[in-house]
Amino acid sequence: MKKTNTLFLAEVAIFGAMAYLLDLLAGALSLKIWASGGSISISMVPVFIMAFRWGLKGGLLTGFILGFFQILMGQIIGADIRQILLDYIVAFTGLGLAGIFAKQVTNAVLSDKLNKIILFVTVASFIGCFVRFLAHYAAGIIFFGHFAPEGQPVWLYSLLYNGSYMLPSFIIATIVTILLIRTVPRIFTFNKPLT
Repeated sequence: MKKTNTLFLAEVAIFGAMAYLLDLLAGALSLKIWASGGSISISMVPVFIMAFRWGLKGGLLTGFILGFFQILMGQIIGADIRQILLDYIVAFTGLGLAGIFAKQVTNAVLSDKLNKIILFVTVASFIGCFVRFLAHYAAGIIFFGHFAPEGQPVWLYSLLYNGSYMLPSFIIATIVTILLIRTVPRIFTFNKPLT
């Protein structure tokens, strides 16, 4: 039991740091498409990996670490503490909800059913990304509505702004996660029986 807890905590730290570094890489490669935050990135992939390896606890904690690292390292756009918590802690922790489908992903991998792997990874990733999107969308309406062009409704501005990077990031992260599962399936099924 102690060995499992140590492995879990080590993986959360490693994959959380990896997610943060992938997000930094997106900035270095000029994939940050908006000056006020938001980038097309595969930084969500390590969170999804942990969500599928460890379930909700792995996904939620790794997502929290990603958001916390962004705050800690000053890589944030912040209006006030409520906006920072919503845009970084709630949004990135929400990615971990992909862990709801950890058992289904594991079973699909163990039975080598590509169509089920694609289905469950896509649905799980969508749920995590949708929760992240909702947090950014709400923050955009509440805290950044004054940036909306004159005559454009704030809800539409936030939808277009946040959707412009979240949709491509969801698609890319889902594809990369599926490719990782197909390439190295054992990292998702370590010591797990088919159920």
